Amino acid sequence: MTALLYILAALVILLALGWLARFVGQKATGNKPLFRDMPLAVAFGYVLGAAIVIAGIWYYFQPVTTEQGTPDAGVTFFHWAVHGFILAAIAAFLFRLLGRHVGTAGSKKLFRHMPLTAAFGILVIILYAFTAIFAGVLAPYGQEEVFAQVNALPGGDASVGGNPDHPLGTDQIGRDLMSRLIYGAQNTVGIAFATTLIAFLLGGSLGFLAATIQGWLDQVLSRVVDVLMAIPSLIFALLLMTIASAWAGSQQWLLTVYMVVIIAVIDSTRVFRLARAVGMNIVVMDYIEAAKLRGEGLGYLIFREILPNATAPLLAEFGLRFCFVFLTIAALSFLGVGIQPPLADWGTMVRDLAQFINFAAFSPLTAALPIMAAGAIALLTVAVNFVVDWMLQKSSGLKE
Repeated sequence: MTALLYILAALVILLALGWLARFVGQKATGNKPLFRDMPLAVAFGYVLGAAIVIAGIWYYFQPVTTEQGTPDAGVTFFHWAVHGFILAAIAAFLFRLLGRHVGTAGSKKLFRHMPLTAAFGILVIILYAFTAIFAGVLAPYGQEEVFAQVNALPGGDASVGGNPDHPLGTDQIGRDLMSRLIYGAQNTVGIAFATTLIAFLLGGSLGFLAATIQGWLDQVLSRVVDVLMAIPSLIFALLLMTIASAWAGSQQWLLTVYMVVIIAVIDSTRVFRLARAVGMNIVVMDYIEAAKLRGEGLGYLIFREILPNATAPLLAEFGLRFCFVFLTIAALSFLGVGIQPPLADWGTMVRDLAQFINFAAFSPLTAALPIMAAGAIALLTVAVNFVVDWMLQKSSGLKE
C-alpha cells in the first residue's frame, strides 16, 4: 500500500511539474503556439521522459558492488544495457553510412532515405542470417556434443567453477552453451522462416484464388478461416502439439515437423485474410478486366497481374508474420512441445537456464545466461519490426 501511495504522489508531482513547465514556456515565449496549444498530457510526457533520463543517469553512476562486496546485478545489467544501446546506435550509423557510399545507385538511394532504426534492423537481420547459415563454422563445438563438466560457470575461471574451453559455461548435461546459442539461430530462426514461407504460400494462394474466383469457393474458404481464427492461436497450437506429441511417440524429429505444419496452417488464416482483401481491391481494376477479355487464364491473372501489385503489403505482412511465428515457436519450445532435442533452440534454453537467475547476487554473468537467449529472441523481433515499419511507411507514401 505504501509503495502505491509513493507512485501516486510521484505522478501528481510530475503532473504539477508538467503544468508548471508549460506555463513557464508560455510566458517565456510570449504564448507561442508550441506551448499555447500543448495539452497537459503532452507536457506531462515531456517531464516524465526527463525524469526517467535523470533517474537513469543517476542509476548508471551507482557502485557496481554492494556494501557487502558482492556484485550489484541490477546496476551491472543496466550498464550492459546502456553500453549495448550505444554500441548498437554506433553500429547502425556506420552501417547506414557505409550503405550510402558502397553499392548500386538504387541501394545508395535507399540508404540515404533510411532511418537509423531501419538500418539497425537490417544490420541485425544480416548478422542473424550470417550466424544461422554459418553456425557450423562459428560454433566451437557441436550442438549435441556432451562434455564431462556439467553446469560449468561462464567466464572461464577454473577457480570458481568455470572452464576456459567453455567461455559461456555448460548446461545441466554438459553441452557447450556458446555453441548451442549459435546453433539456436540456425534452428529457431531457420524453422520460423520456413514456417512463415509455408504459411504465405498456403494463405496467399488461397486468398488470391478466393478473390479471383469468388462465389461458393470464397464463401467456403472464408468460413473455414473464420472458425480457425476464432480460437486463440497459441492455445490452439498448444492443443494440437499435445495431440501430435502422442502421434510422434519416440520420434522427436517428427514432432518438429508437426509443429511446422500446425503453425503454418494456423498462421495462414491471417495471410488469407490479407491476400483476399488486397486481391478484392485489385480484381475490380480495368487492367484485370482487360486481361480477362484477352482470354488470360487464372494463373496469369494471379501471378502476373494481382501478385505484383500486392507485393508491398505482403512483404510488410511477411515481416510481422515472421515475428509472430518466431515468438510462437519460442513459446512452444519453452513449454516443452516445440523444437525437440538434440536440436538447440532459444526457447528451450530460456527454460533450462532459468535457474541461473538465482545466482545474480554472486555472478551477474551467470544470471545473464537465460537473458542471452531471451534477448536473442527479443532483439530479432524488434529488428524485424523496425524494418517492417519502414517498409509500411515507404509503401504508404508518407514522408519522414
